[in-house]
Amino acid sequence: MAALSKSIPHNCYEIGHTWHPHCGQAFVHITRGALAESLRIYGTLYLIAAVLRKRKLDYYLHKLLPEILQSTSFLTANGSLYIAFFCILRRILGKFYFWTPGFGAALPASYVAILIERKSRRGLLTIYMANLATETLFRMGVARGAITPLRHGEVLLFCITAALFMFFFRCKDGLKGFTFSALKFIVGKEEIPTHSFSPEVAFSKIDRKKKHREEVSRRMNIIALTKKLVDKVCKHGPRHRCCKHYEDNCISYCIKGFIRMFSVGYLIQCCLRIPSAFRHLFTKPSRLLSLFYNKENFQLGAFLGSFVSIYKGTSCFLRWVRNLDDELHALIAGSLAGVSMMFYKSTTISMYLASKLVETMYFKGIEAGKVPYFPHADSIIYAISTAICFQAAVMEVQTLRPSYWKFLLRLTKGRFAVMNRRVLDVFGTEASKNFKNFIPKLDPRYTSVPPELPIELS
Repeated sequence: MAALSKSIPHNCYEIGHTWHPHCGQAFVHITRGALAESLRIYGTLYLIAAVLRKRKLDYYLHKLLPEILQSTSFLTANGSLYIAFFCILRRILGKFYFWTPGFGAALPASYVAILIERKSRRGLLTIYMANLATETLFRMGVARGAITPLRHGEVLLFCITAALFMFFFRCKDGLKGFTFSALKFIVGKEEIPTHSFSPEVAFSKIDRKKKHREEVSRRMNIIALTKKLVDKVCKHGPRHRCCKHYEDNCISYCIKGFIRMFSVGYLIQCCLRIPSAFRHLFTKPSRLLSLFYNKENFQLGAFLGSFVSIYKGTSCFLRWVRNLDDELHALIAGSLAGVSMMFYKSTTISMYLASKLVETMYFKGIEAGKVPYFPHADSIIYAISTAICFQAAVMEVQTLRPSYWKFLLRLTKGRFAVMNRRVLDVFGTEASKNFKNFIPKLDPRYTSVPPELPIELS
């Protein structure tokens, strides 16, 4: 509490825009850098999304550019308005307090910026920033000794989140939209209670496939025999009457689920590493091999594969034991499947899914009439969450997620790193911990306190 009442008499040039003494010029520099980076980010993002969604020509001609420009304006405003409110607060208050360089300046800037963005994207941005802010607050608590981190805490959180998500997935009208589609892709439509296939329809499809394979086998004996052997192994085995995987027995059903999602996880990680691998293609060609044999590729594959196989295996086991198919099975199967995160520990994934679960339960409460609806709640939560992250970026960058810090540096063209954090050490957060050797060179004509490294004036 003592740190909150402290203040320093330095002006905004001495603390914030140390590269230029004039606020207006600093604002222009930040805006120019943020605009270029925002255009690059959203131009690429929207173009890839349009290709993947197979948009028609009309979208490219009339909607693509306005959407890019609107999102670019949002992100640019977030950066430029921050430095504007940074200087405005200093002018109004006459000094800097603990909360003003980060939280105070970022709160109004973020709120105004999110109102520029499209409504359809505000919810997604809010979840991401709320997740990031929660993680940042947790790290702040650990750094101050107020919170003791739990071993494998991210795995435990994922187990709880997975159990509840899978329960809602199994319930009628439990999940909708992208979340339902994503889980349907991961675990398969066989686990949905309202599965569209009846046993008769499924077996008639199997018969048609058999006839087709018999015709093909006359030409390709070896391949046909292999397929026939696999089919026999898959179809002739234990399958409970409540299980809807009509083309497989319970054992092959779990094995196939593992192989499928292991392949998906492996390919996702490979694709994520392609840009960095091709960057070193000519300087270090050997790095191209690491694209396929990297440890993280197999870890993500093992995580997704084991999650699906454990979930399916537990669900089948419970159907055999209880002799019925129940939505409550998903709670047990989901929690056990969550242990698969031991292969690929990620606080980011756990926190994001937990935030998404809270959002899902909140909207379910609104639909049931048990929770009040707050208008503009997403904008307010986004502004507060972003302000928390900016407070960490200014006062204790060691508690901020490294990927987000790198993003802020790209957005400001590295200017976020040239703040005079040595002066901010007086607030007791070790603001200069990661910038110990940096002291900005300041023009003494524009400073209120004599600078440590003054610019030599000719």
